[in-house]
Amino acid sequence: MIGLLSRIFIKNRTSYDNPAVRTAYGMLCSIVGIMLNIVLFVFKLLAGIISKSLAVTADAYNNLSDAASSLISLLGFKLSSKKPDSEHPFGHGRIEYVTGLIVSFLIILMGFELLSSSIESIKNPSEILHSKVALIIMAGAICVKLYMYLYNHAIAKKISSAAMEATAKDSLCDMISTSVALVSVLVAPFVNFPLDAITGMLVALFILYTGLDSAKETIDPLLGLPPSKELVQGIEEEVLKHKYIVAIHDLLVHDYGPGRLMISLHAEVPGNLDIFMLHESIDDAEVALAKKFNCEAIIHLDPIDTENERLALLKNEAKNAAAGIDPEISIHDVRMVPGVSHTNLIFDAVRPHSCKFSPEQIKKMLHESIHSKYPDVYCVVTVDNPYV
Repeated sequence: MIGLLSRIFIKNRTSYDNPAVRTAYGMLCSIVGIMLNIVLFVFKLLAGIISKSLAVTADAYNNLSDAASSLISLLGFKLSSKKPDSEHPFGHGRIEYVTGLIVSFLIILMGFELLSSSIESIKNPSEILHSKVALIIMAGAICVKLYMYLYNHAIAKKISSAAMEATAKDSLCDMISTSVALVSVLVAPFVNFPLDAITGMLVALFILYTGLDSAKETIDPLLGLPPSKELVQGIEEEVLKHKYIVAIHDLLVHDYGPGRLMISLHAEVPGNLDIFMLHESIDDAEVALAKKFNCEAIIHLDPIDTENERLALLKNEAKNAAAGIDPEISIHDVRMVPGVSHTNLIFDAVRPHSCKFSPEQIKKMLHESIHSKYPDVYCVVTVDNPYV
């Protein structure tokens, strides 16, 4: 159904990186979700009344909360597509993460409510009636929720939407809870303990776990995540395609929501070439990055000495010394200031978060390693934290 509707209502429907297409998919899936959840609520409530099952009735109201979640997601996709303004110059893309977080909290709330009801039912169990109509309704609801999970999960992957992935997980929870409710209605008449309430409690715990996991996935991009290794590699490969650029460092990637990426980096270029020629190459790299990654790119031109043989030797020595301390430590901005009695070797070292040595220890170890081989060289090291 989603495939058919997308062909009818979404122009250029396979252009998943297009912000307009992302918004259209988000709104379409949310509208379909609202309609299906309302239908499921009505039929499940009927099944719960017929069977007198707490688990089935609670599951029905869960669908009503799902309809509200889909409405929140709909508003989120609509608001996140708003263009930047004077108060929000980087756009409104992170609203989508906020709506995903709200959906996660609704899942958690539903889990607590079901857990509370199940515990109360254990204390005061009620008789479960065996009804074919109720069983058929629940079996149909399981199929519908499976379909909702599959299309939400598939579209979430295509358009990289945390909010839609949260909705997909919610649908998966519903499918499992309805399946458990179905089993409890089938088996409950043949046992002498409150199976319905116990299964409801187990489902509630599973829903709570899923809600917390979904909340984490939406909180992480709000707090700020490092870019993927694939993105970092892609950026580096694209920049190094351009003439005169020999290396990059200090890469920063700011994510302001889907389709709103800010990239900044330092590009090393030979310092003995024409500045206007180098600046043109930097401009070309910025344009290429913006086009390939649908982002805004800023590149700082960093001239380096590529003809000084001793500098090249000392730079290689600094790299080896850094690798000896921690293979993940990298160095950049290496320059040399010769003096009468000694030479200052100035450079930055990037210390990974996992490194067991402190910045001061790294400075001392780098200096001692290089100074032991080149007594006239003194190291002036700045230790940075990685951005990627």
